[in-house]
Amino acid sequence: MNRFQFLSLTFQATWLGSLAVTHAYPAFKPVPQKQGDPDLDQLLPQLLKDWKTPAVSVAIIKDGKMSWNKAFGVRDTTTNEKVDVDTTFEAASISKTVFAYAVMKLCEKKIMNLDTPLATYYPELFAKGDARLQVITARQVLSHQSGLTEWRQSPSPTFQSDPTKEFNYSGEGYYLLQTVLTHLVGKAFTQPCETFESDYPVCATDFADYMQRTILDPFGMTSSSYLWSEKLARNHASAHDVQAKSFVKKHQQAVDMARYGSAGGLLTTAKDYAKFLISLFEGKDNDPYRLNSSSLQEMLRPQIKLRDDQKVDECNAWALGWGIRDLPAGRVVIHSGGQSGFKSLAIASIDKRSGFVALTNGDNGGHVIYRLADALGYPYS
Repeated sequence: MNRFQFLSLTFQATWLGSLAVTHAYPAFKPVPQKQGDPDLDQLLPQLLKDWKTPAVSVAIIKDGKMSWNKAFGVRDTTTNEKVDVDTTFEAASISKTVFAYAVMKLCEKKIMNLDTPLATYYPELFAKGDARLQVITARQVLSHQSGLTEWRQSPSPTFQSDPTKEFNYSGEGYYLLQTVLTHLVGKAFTQPCETFESDYPVCATDFADYMQRTILDPFGMTSSSYLWSEKLARNHASAHDVQAKSFVKKHQQAVDMARYGSAGGLLTTAKDYAKFLISLFEGKDNDPYRLNSSSLQEMLRPQIKLRDDQKVDECNAWALGWGIRDLPAGRVVIHSGGQSGFKSLAIASIDKRSGFVALTNGDNGGHVIYRLADALGYPYS
């Protein structure tokens, strides 16, 4: 799977708007650009113009600190209100890395175990349907080895392969793991409830509050949230199609986050997400929120090698929540994201304590952020 196909994967859910899975973007054509020290003040506005993308927000990390943070373009092409570094975007699938961190912390606290079947913690959730549900573990989910499809295609979860047999990117696995996490340390409510894929019913939980309390607030991600609010509405980027025409999406609420929060529910800024990326560079012992060195090492350790026909973002392997890619300059962890109207990318070199995150509010945003990656020395061409 090439990077544009991956960026086109999206949730088929009402809160995300019109969401049939889209086709791959046109073939990527590299643009000549000096790598390592580009003039981003010129490059990024030009890329936005070339690819009909309304806005991009970027944060660059060097030597373990955020060294550059700017935003270009407009929040909405209808109003032409400009973005700034505090404008929030839908993070899409780079939300998965934040959830993976939360799961690793629960394992560190011995509330969960990476290799214990999830059915052990919540038997009722896995009591019906395919018998293979009984053996799925957190490790399999976070490394996309559960065998589950991207999202269920029937009232019960469906499988593409047996667990541990091969890499199959699955948002459904994240939902099941999120539901187990909520069962162990959160709260589930009896209302409001909605039906999602295949008329599957889901009721609201406190997942968003849990992530706010254990990740966003402790990491200083002050502009980030999983729930829509009046505060967020004051400076949030609108979704846009490939012609840079804005469209309205449902404002995400607790019931939506009970289904999709872990897989793609984070609303954030590049600056906030960079704070999370920096946390990957060094573990902290005896910290109530941050992972210790051993947990970090395990999270970022390759779990499965990817065949050429399985590759996402040209990754060689997948760790727990992150893709792994070996570049000429060294190994990086990487995750991209794409859902209706938004595209995103996060890359970090653990050894060099460097990386970047880019968020866009257009369906063409993948063209912008991958050319940016090329320019910054993380080649995709």
